[in-house]
Amino acid sequence: MQARAGVTQPLAELHGLRGDALPIDALLAAGEPVVLRGIARDWELVQEGARSMQAAMDCLRRHDNGQPVTYSWGAPDIRGRPFYNDDFTQLNFEVRRGALSQVLDEIAAHAQDASPPTYYVASLLIDTRLPGLRVGNDLGLAAQGIDAPPSIWIGNRVTASCHYDAMNNIAVCAVGRRRFTLFPPEQIHNLYPGPLDPTPGGQSVSVVDFDAPDFARYPRFSDALAAARSAVLEPGDAIFMPSLWWHHVQALEAFNVLVNTWWSSVPAHVPTPMHALYHAIWALRDRPEREKEAWREVFDYYVFGAAGQAGGHLPPQARGALAPMDDALARQMRAMLIAKLNR
Repeated sequence: MQARAGVTQPLAELHGLRGDALPIDALLAAGEPVVLRGIARDWELVQEGARSMQAAMDCLRRHDNGQPVTYSWGAPDIRGRPFYNDDFTQLNFEVRRGALSQVLDEIAAHAQDASPPTYYVASLLIDTRLPGLRVGNDLGLAAQGIDAPPSIWIGNRVTASCHYDAMNNIAVCAVGRRRFTLFPPEQIHNLYPGPLDPTPGGQSVSVVDFDAPDFARYPRFSDALAAARSAVLEPGDAIFMPSLWWHHVQALEAFNVLVNTWWSSVPAHVPTPMHALYHAIWALRDRPEREKEAWREVFDYYVFGAAGQAGGHLPPQARGALAPMDDALARQMRAMLIAKLNR
C-alpha cells in the first residue's frame, strides 16, 4: 500500500461501547464512518481466533450445518484480488460450490504459502448456515431496532476492491486484521468505477489497483486519496460505514473472518435506488444536454427536494404518487411501473 502511505487520514474512533448501546441515531445523523474499537472483544470467535487459526476454524465447524457453500476461488497469480481480466469482460476467479469444512481445510493447507490460491466465502447468512453461532457472537443490534440478519465472510488474504453498498453497514473484524480505506460518496468521480455487470461482488468496483495505482491512466485517483480515511481493525474491532461510502478492504492474515450487518434507514416497501439508476441510464443519459438539464430540475423538484414539497400545495386526496409513501402506495407504484415497462 505504498501509494497511500502518508496520504490517507485516520478514521474517527469510539471506545468502550457495547453493541446494544450504540448511538445508532447519532451515527446515522452524522453520516460519517467510525471505528468501534474493542466492541466485540468478548466474542467467542474473537477469543478462539486469538488462541490460534485452528481454534477459530474449529469454532466455525461446530456450527456448520453441512449444507454446501458458494465461494470464490482464484489462482495464485490474482494475488488475492478477485477482479477482472485485462479487458474487463470476464472475472479473474471461479465461483465454486463445496463444503465449508473443505474450504477451511484448503485455507489451512495453504496458510504458509507465499502466494496461496484465493479462497473467499462471501456474505453467508449466519442463521441459516451456521445456526447457533450468534450465541456468544452478536452485537445485540436488535436492541437498537436493527432487525437484520448478520452475514459472515471467511477467507485468506483477500482484497475486496473499493465499492459502495446501498445500505448502512456495521462490520466486525472477528479473526485476523483488516485494513479499511474509505472515501465519501462524492469521490465516485475520482475512483474510476468499473462495469455495472459483471462485478466481482455485486456492486461496481473501482478499477484502480490500490497496491500499484497507475496515476497516468487514472490521474483523478490522487484527488480521491486526498479525501481517503483509513484504519487497520484488530480482532474484536468493528466499523460503522454509512450507506454509499466507498470502501476498500484488505484482509491481512492467512485466515480472516468478518461478520457484518446491513440495514436500511427506510421502510422495507422502499426499493433499492439501483433500479432507478438503471432506468435513468436507459431513459435519460443519452438525451440532448438541454433536455438533461431540464430533467435535472424536474428530479430536483420531485425527488431530491424535501419529501413533501412537490405535493404540499395539493389537497391530500389529489396527491397520488406525491403522497407520503406507504406499503399500499408502494404496491400501486410497482404495479404501474411493471405495466408500463411491459408495453
